[in-house]
Amino acid sequence: MAMQRADELTVVHHDDTVSRFRDVIYTLGRDGLRLITGDGSERHFPRHEVLTTQAQSNARA
Repeated sequence: MAMQRADELTVVHHDDTVSRFRDVIYTLGRDGLRLITGDGSERHFPRHEVLTTQAQSNARA
């Protein structure tokens, strides 16, 4: 699955907590959400922990 890029990624978890990440590449699939931040940190959220995501990418000239 191809990775997507987002300037800002908001993740709403099933327990109603919210995580926000800036400058990430990510993929959302059957196994959950995987992302790599701008500083190279990798994160994984299993699918049962993610309620919804919202990605924002600013257009670059």
